[in-house]
Amino acid sequence: MKNFLLTGVATMVLVACTTDKTPPTEIQAISREEAVGLPSPQRMSNALAASPAMVTPPPEMQDTSRFDNGDDNPVKLVSEEPVSTFSADVDTASYSVMRRQLNRGQLPASEAIRTEELINYFDYDYAQGTKEEPFKPSVWVTPTPWSDKTELMHMGVKGYDVQPTEEPDANIVLLLDVSGSMSADDKLPLLKKAMGVLVDQLDEDDRVSIVTYAGRTGVVLKPTPGSKKREIMAALDILGAAGSTAGAAGLSLAYSLAEENFDEDKVNRIILATDGDFNIGISSDESLEDLVVRQRDKGIYLSVLGFGMYNLNDQMMQRIAQNGNGVAAYIDTLDEARKVLGREFKSSVFPIAEDLKFQIEFNQAQVSEYRLIGYQTRILDREDFNNDQVDAGDIGSGHTVTALYEITRAGQTGMIDPLRYDDAAVKPDPSAELAFLKIRYKAPGEDESTLRTKAIQPSVVLDSLEAAPDDVRFAAAVAAMGEKLSGTGHADDYPWADLIDLALGARGNDPYGDRVGFVNLARAAAKLSGQEAD
Repeated sequence: MKNFLLTGVATMVLVACTTDKTPPTEIQAISREEAVGLPSPQRMSNALAASPAMVTPPPEMQDTSRFDNGDDNPVKLVSEEPVSTFSADVDTASYSVMRRQLNRGQLPASEAIRTEELINYFDYDYAQGTKEEPFKPSVWVTPTPWSDKTELMHMGVKGYDVQPTEEPDANIVLLLDVSGSMSADDKLPLLKKAMGVLVDQLDEDDRVSIVTYAGRTGVVLKPTPGSKKREIMAALDILGAAGSTAGAAGLSLAYSLAEENFDEDKVNRIILATDGDFNIGISSDESLEDLVVRQRDKGIYLSVLGFGMYNLNDQMMQRIAQNGNGVAAYIDTLDEARKVLGREFKSSVFPIAEDLKFQIEFNQAQVSEYRLIGYQTRILDREDFNNDQVDAGDIGSGHTVTALYEITRAGQTGMIDPLRYDDAAVKPDPSAELAFLKIRYKAPGEDESTLRTKAIQPSVVLDSLEAAPDDVRFAAAVAAMGEKLSGTGHADDYPWADLIDLALGARGNDPYGDRVGFVNLARAAAKLSGQEAD
């Protein structure tokens, strides 16, 4: 199971908050029928017989999904605020939600779009670090596709690849929602197939348990070696959807089981899979976060996987995954499950760096204005960068993190009017450094962070976007789509046809067809926007 725990994936669940003085939830011995959401063998039989005919919720069903991408980052003057600080983010849920909506013939809600998650959905061929020097930042500056007055500063890092002999074993507790709201084809049936992909990654030294919750909670599978795949899959196969959603009790039971089987030499993680429809137990964000943070500090991390639409609690999913040192992903298809739980299993599970933070100081002699694209929910205060008590995102083996700034160069007409009485003491200097990048991170399990720095020189500036590598141009196209769909107003006038041409020309190495898939989504969005492109 070696690599699913760092940035782990998580599904959302609302749980009651307990204090450290509260004794662990007693692991109950209830019938398997009750544990899987079926109160009797007869109902289990009925549910199994009916499962092939489960019906996806009709389009007319009221959508109560909850999203939060924060307010758009404002343009800032370097003369007033030269430093920008943010946490790494390797979540990808927003991209899958966008794809799901576009494939259903609907433009996604603007609040469902987190542009950094669209960009970070894709892998990029950056310079790769080593165990001793995990990050070697790659930086380019190019013209902005949607504006002739600004430029894009593209920054990326790629985590080093952990060798198989160095990968830790894992203790995983699968916390699965089997309530009645999970009956649709894109929920529990897809969830079970997705868990099968995960099980394929496990070996004999890994341990997996299964806890379910509906009206009752229970342990369906006690800690079992990952090599016993038939036994694990048999426990998954019997699951059926019925009852209300006792999320609080389910999460408490999962944490109790994780604590009972905790191994400091292994990665200990709960993977929560749900549609987020919690109607029993405490449901406030703060209460959930407190519980997840306390368990995180004990070394038990939480990852979240979301399934289905109409009642998806993406907002909660993001918050508890961030606080649980996990990654939030949304599984809309079996192919997405193969991506998240299969080929990206290593980078999702095994952390090579924790609390990864970025801070960039812009040089007023080169840059007059800047705007961070995305990362609204990951913004940190300037002083948080050096505070090792402030939590930030983690990164896994071989994982990439990309960030884009839209900048106005010194001496150019800016997006903010200059002050009448401004003392222009700093004169433009095209030979000066553009900015100074600082990266701070902790080695896994360490309390003190390490600092790495890089001066961004004028040599990274390219005269044209066409001169940039495929990865840089493709990320610019993805950023443009995020800007258009999230309603920031910055790229509204950028034609969909130009965006599609940019992405098509920058596909580069695309072994799994992810970038071609993006082009098809852009075409769908263009058509739905009334600007169909060839």
